[in-house]
Amino acid sequence: MTAFIYLASQSPRRRQLLGQLGVAHELLLPDPDEDTESIEAVLPNEAPAHYVRRVTALKLDAALQRLQRRGLPAAPVLCADTTVALGRTIYGKPADEADAARMLRELSGSTHRVLTAVAIRQGRTVREALSDSRVTFAALSPRRIRDYVATGEPMGKAGAYAIQGRASAYISRISGSYSGIMGLPMHETAVLLRAFGYPI
Repeated sequence: MTAFIYLASQSPRRRQLLGQLGVAHELLLPDPDEDTESIEAVLPNEAPAHYVRRVTALKLDAALQRLQRRGLPAAPVLCADTTVALGRTIYGKPADEADAARMLRELSGSTHRVLTAVAIRQGRTVREALSDSRVTFAALSPRRIRDYVATGEPMGKAGAYAIQGRASAYISRISGSYSGIMGLPMHETAVLLRAFGYPI
């Protein structure tokens, strides 16, 4: 077992959640010239679970290349990806405020899935897990959507909302993993880390 792992994620929420597990970690962030957006492109007719697993695997490959390129010490690398899905429609990060408002209108008054895939690689060994949760939104009026989008919170978030933020006031029910909805399912991540020898 190594003394730390690499977290290949720009999400402050994933860093916070990993810290809650007491796992020492260092960030392994993309270089400025890396094309991280194309990794998250959805393929035609792609199912949400397949999408989130595929993107996580691509992120892990990119992180391992980054590690090798920088000549950093060997350690396990953790990657994750979260997506929101209503039926087979995948909701990624909104392109702008209008896109965020559209997503929230479509999610309003319905139950959607939040899927977070996690993958860890050490040497040749890769372990992965998928968290699948349900979130029910209350009906959102146009004004409530407009006011929420104006806070800026939806930007950079899958499905245009953050469950740990102001959007919690609009969520009537969740089923599954709260931390998974945030972006890193604690239980599944702990199981994966234990398999690599971490005493969690």
